[in-house]
Amino acid sequence: MPVFMKKLIVSFAIITALIVGCKTNTKSNDAKTITVALEPKSNSKVAGTAVFTEKNGKVTFTAKMTGLEPGVHAIHIHEKADCSSADGSSAGGHWNPTFKKHGKWGVGEYHKGDIGNFTADANGNGSITFTTDEWCIGCEDETKNVLNKGLIVHQGTDDFTTQPTGNAGGRVACAGIIK
Repeated sequence: MPVFMKKLIVSFAIITALIVGCKTNTKSNDAKTITVALEPKSNSKVAGTAVFTEKNGKVTFTAKMTGLEPGVHAIHIHEKADCSSADGSSAGGHWNPTFKKHGKWGVGEYHKGDIGNFTADANGNGSITFTTDEWCIGCEDETKNVLNKGLIVHQGTDDFTTQPTGNAGGRVACAGIIK
């Protein structure tokens, strides 16, 4: 085979690899996003939105709420995307697919739904941002998949100790994490 043919074949192989490589990298950077609306529960006026975005193997969760009592509140992922009851109890208990004790995320044992606390300002507005590689959106690993779960905002503060709820008080807002 002539030298120029070998160079042509090698050049073609390099170009093909670069094109395929580019497509693969682009695909792995695609983000999945779900936005949910928090609805008031337990006769509260709490409302807001939460966004779950999965990119590069991590999920970033951002929630913005209004109508809260000023102070510290807990927010958790619960077992079911069911917000039909007036008090939010239809969402079930904390999402805990790994059967751990309730606690503070990243410290000892904790539920996959134990997001934590955030502070509402004097006007009743609060927000929280949280990123983890322990969640996914729609993957086949049910110990990580947040789809079809419920998002609950609580009236009080999570003490990270009381089992199994953190003594966070009533449920003042609920959203189903669904497509």
